[in-house]
Amino acid sequence: MPALKLRRIDCAAPNAAKLLAALRNQFSSQGDVVAPSSRKLTQAVFGEVLAPAQAVQRICDDVKARGLAAVLHYTEQFDKVKLTPKTIRVTEAEMAEAYKNADPDFIETIRRSRNKVMQFQIGLLHKDALLPVSEHYELHLRFKALKRVGICIPGGAAAYPSTLIMTVCPAQAADVKEIVVVMPPTPNGAQNEDLLAVCHALGVKEVYRIGGAQAVAALAYGTDEIPAVDMIVGPGNIFVALAKQYVYGQVAIDCIAGPSEIAVIADESAQPEYIACDLIAQAEHSPGVAILISWNVDLLNEVEAELVKQLAKLERADLARASLSDFGAFIQVKDADEAAMIVNKLAPEHVHVQTRDPEAFAEKIDNAGAIFLGQFTPVALGDYAAGPSHVLPTGGTARFASGLTANDFRKRTSILNFTRNGLRDIADDVIFLANKEGLGGHAASIEIRLRDQGPAPRPPKKAAPKVAVPKVKK
Repeated sequence: MPALKLRRIDCAAPNAAKLLAALRNQFSSQGDVVAPSSRKLTQAVFGEVLAPAQAVQRICDDVKARGLAAVLHYTEQFDKVKLTPKTIRVTEAEMAEAYKNADPDFIETIRRSRNKVMQFQIGLLHKDALLPVSEHYELHLRFKALKRVGICIPGGAAAYPSTLIMTVCPAQAADVKEIVVVMPPTPNGAQNEDLLAVCHALGVKEVYRIGGAQAVAALAYGTDEIPAVDMIVGPGNIFVALAKQYVYGQVAIDCIAGPSEIAVIADESAQPEYIACDLIAQAEHSPGVAILISWNVDLLNEVEAELVKQLAKLERADLARASLSDFGAFIQVKDADEAAMIVNKLAPEHVHVQTRDPEAFAEKIDNAGAIFLGQFTPVALGDYAAGPSHVLPTGGTARFASGLTANDFRKRTSILNFTRNGLRDIADDVIFLANKEGLGGHAASIEIRLRDQGPAPRPPKKAAPKVAVPKVKK
């Protein structure tokens, strides 16, 4: 049994800043959190060592140029499955058969989880906003769902029916009409009967047996067999995450949802056995980033001993142990404030606070995909059934990105409707600013309407009701 090699960083040490920077860079969106098997396979496919971003660019450009032929080529190379234009799509009959044969308890669990997620997501939906100013104008902010959305479901180290719930349900809550699911043709992907059963249970009708960067490119650029989508969402390995980043602009994306991450912040009140479980739960994604931050040295040592004990009994111990050794870390800080500072710099996907006053510590956290408070709120609750989607920003992108919600599948459109009086009331300011910017055509589009309205007197300013607006600081 391989030994567990945990990286230790003491923030009081002279080289702490360098070690923390290296840790942060390692699991950034441009980092190198790649399973050894994936690294080896990529080299075999391309005949040379390529960084993940380089491999992704080659794949996406090839799919854009050659369409389905390139998708089928990379599917055969990476997944060792030879597909044709006729077999790339999962039929509705196949999904219905999988649903018919599924364990009733499994289907009932899916139904309960779906209901919880749908209830939460529907409650989040923004409502249209209207600002009417009598006889002057109406300003309307309207929300409409995207028409066609692509959803990436991982199929590598494990099968994830939960990810179908956490991506399909928010899209359905937003009223997206066309939902397309892509899964690699693997035992944990489109070959998995449970996943096909869940697709049927959720009402998904369009599923393709493709994964990886080639699936993202197919969704973004479209092929003769797979019409392009408006948005791509869902988690995946570093290749999927980078492919989504590469095609952004051609389509919308949710966030960079790559290899899973957790940062646990704990004090002397925490239970070492709980923390060890929480770290292993992320590490077993393989790869997964698992970090413990504490100002209690005894706790760090106790958790390390507990990790060794629990890994000895774990089915996926080798995968979890490798992730902990390659991408994990124990960080010793002087106090809670320093712990919060490090969390905000790392901006991890999951932050689990196990301290005496977790609510107070959470107030210090600005950058996190999701925050889990207290001893009895493990990340697994959010992974499966709590309500918020488990598709969250990774690789430090929680500094500016947020987790997936139903509102991400809806576009905002401003609608303006002015009367003659409303035009006259605002005209002077618009003309002044347009001329200030040297855009005479803009000013003229207002002035011509003022002339064509004849000599009607301009209504006094007091005729328009006052609307409260924020004051501009001088």
